Amino acid sequence: MNPVPVVDISDPQVSLDILDTACREHGFFLLRGHGLDELIERTWEATRSFFDADRSVRTAIMRTETEPLGYFDRELTKRRRDHKEVLDFIDPRSTHLDALNKWPAELPEFRETMVAHFQAFSDLSERTLGLLHGILDLAEADRSLVTSDPSSSTVRLNHYTVGDPVPEQERSGLAELGETALGHHTDPGVLTLLLQDDTGGLQTQTTDGSWIDVPPVPGTVVVNLGDCMQAWTNDRYRAAVHRVLPVPRRRFSIPYFANPPRNATIAPVGSLVTESPRYRPFTWREFSAARAYDNFSDLGVEDTQVTDYRVR
Repeated sequence: MNPVPVVDISDPQVSLDILDTACREHGFFLLRGHGLDELIERTWEATRSFFDADRSVRTAIMRTETEPLGYFDRELTKRRRDHKEVLDFIDPRSTHLDALNKWPAELPEFRETMVAHFQAFSDLSERTLGLLHGILDLAEADRSLVTSDPSSSTVRLNHYTVGDPVPEQERSGLAELGETALGHHTDPGVLTLLLQDDTGGLQTQTTDGSWIDVPPVPGTVVVNLGDCMQAWTNDRYRAAVHRVLPVPRRRFSIPYFANPPRNATIAPVGSLVTESPRYRPFTWREFSAARAYDNFSDLGVEDTQVTDYRVR
């Protein structure tokens, strides 16, 4: 049996027990039957066009400590620098949110494609979360607690380079590159919908500490659970610990990070607590801000983790 199951989102009933096991063991599964193949191909084309453009196109929209959206090529995971360059944006359908985004002026059709992608993956994340609600047998009131909000969710375009993504003349004072292309970590939000190309290298860690591949399967969207899902389910479900191994050729991936509402308070759902809550309540605003800042600068300590909020 494939430890990372493939679930048909258009008819998932036969996969529910297998899916529940995967969510408990490592937090990864794959979706097919989503009906987004044509849009996904357009998104890939736009992504490649952005990273293949002259570097000046990307650095013109560089992220800063006070402006966290746009292009960046020196992000940290576990205090080590990633082997990749990225572009981050938030909901472009909202006028006031889109004002914070940075778009490449030289690629006029780029933004239009990303708007369509954000819309489709917001809808798909809602359907996926509904699937998990059913497996967890949550009452309607509890479903309103275990939720995501597109207005606080983000999309990232990843380009894993062969060699250092930062030009040699700009590396002075930077943290060292990690041993892996992307160090092991969890995503802080609810769940992540990920497009990965056919290069491979993505792995997840199981409860026994072993690493297993999350193989590229044509026509599927990868799903991994985030820290908030682990806290809401009181450790029934596992926030996926994952990494990307060094790649022999450049690799592209596109995650949609489905996050809780900005003002949400995260705490174990009462119906899922069998003995006592394992997490004290924490706000999404506080947690997400700490994780974002850890990724931008080396604070000299380990990254903020959801386990920091465990009841001692």
